[in-house]
Amino acid sequence: MKFGIFYEHQLPRPWSDGSEQELFNEALDQVELADRLGIDFAWEVEHHFLEEYSHSSAPEVFLAACSQRTSNIRLGQGIRQVIPQYNHPARTAEVIATLDLVSNGRVDFGTGESSAELELGGFRIPVEKKREIYLEAVEQICNMLAMDPYPGYKGKYFEMPCRNIVPKPVQRPHPPLWVACSQRDTIRLAARLGMGALTFAFVDPEEATEWVEEYYRIIKSEECVPIGHAVNPNICMVSSFSCHHDRQTAIDRGLDGFKFFGFALGSLYAFGEHQPGRTDLWKQFEALQDAEPEQIDITRALSGSQGGIGTPDDLRAHLRKFEACGVDQVTFIQQAGRNRHDHICESLEVFGTEVMPEFKEREDERERSKMEELAPYIEAAMARKKVMASLADEDIPIYPSLGRKISEESKSEASIYDNPR
Repeated sequence: MKFGIFYEHQLPRPWSDGSEQELFNEALDQVELADRLGIDFAWEVEHHFLEEYSHSSAPEVFLAACSQRTSNIRLGQGIRQVIPQYNHPARTAEVIATLDLVSNGRVDFGTGESSAELELGGFRIPVEKKREIYLEAVEQICNMLAMDPYPGYKGKYFEMPCRNIVPKPVQRPHPPLWVACSQRDTIRLAARLGMGALTFAFVDPEEATEWVEEYYRIIKSEECVPIGHAVNPNICMVSSFSCHHDRQTAIDRGLDGFKFFGFALGSLYAFGEHQPGRTDLWKQFEALQDAEPEQIDITRALSGSQGGIGTPDDLRAHLRKFEACGVDQVTFIQQAGRNRHDHICESLEVFGTEVMPEFKEREDERERSKMEELAPYIEAAMARKKVMASLADEDIPIYPSLGRKISEESKSEASIYDNPR
């Protein structure tokens, strides 16, 4: 099993001058530490206008900075908003390829459509059509990354003439493709499209078994028709994270941050209302805590989605359950709420030196065996894909430069005046 760290860049109020800068600098230090420890992935989300919950609106900039401070850790856009109103498909292809180049081929391309009204409404994206728009965009971005030149496209929600998108990525035909999944239906969609499933639903290992089995059943079936030019058969699940040799210390350092993560997520996506620049989620969270004081039960704190909070032995037992049910990667929510930078780094150090090595020992053989088993199914899936037709050289359009166009139009207009009818 592989491991990742995940960033929303959470910053609860109140804010002070320099607090965002400190947040980003600390996150860069954490990714650099994770790379030294041998953690496999650093995932960075793209969100807009989600104050306190996520100050990560330009993940490609943060990940590019990470690329220059690390050597091995894979850098995941987890996710890139691919709907054209957020990011034009050609711009997404250019960003992903450039990031892959500056990181020497370490990018994973996570995609998403968003389900927050503050984001969707801010960019005037119709909620009822967002899935269709998303699917159209993802397919064309993959074509842009893989094809030379991109033949052009006129679809329902997006169109573009023939162009050759440059640069091209290091990883061909394109970096591994993922989709963010918060519900079981999206897990099924990921499998049908041959994409990795980034599951941002907090499920316990017992429930994860059903999700994993269904995902790989679809990958192996005729339902799987890849949206991209390669299949990425992987399922990643998120977990809370706080590791210390003393269990209560781990809980004291990590549980409130994880609870705020869940509260802010619910408020922004499900039950809250928000006044831009004025709503104080942290104050609401504290008021709820005061109104309904909760006696933290250690057993409950170590079960289900909160099982990543505890001692090295607690985490080892928690992660073995995910490994047993076939999860390919667990990524940790470690930067949440007001979790402190020094505590996060200490947790990563303990995990990386005392917990992770056991799983690393088994990973190469597990991955080899899995891909060997899946090889014929992936080959069959790729054979089912309807590939966009490339243009023959003689069919590639020729586009005059603007200066030439203006000059020729001027000459044409002059000839009309010179030769009146």
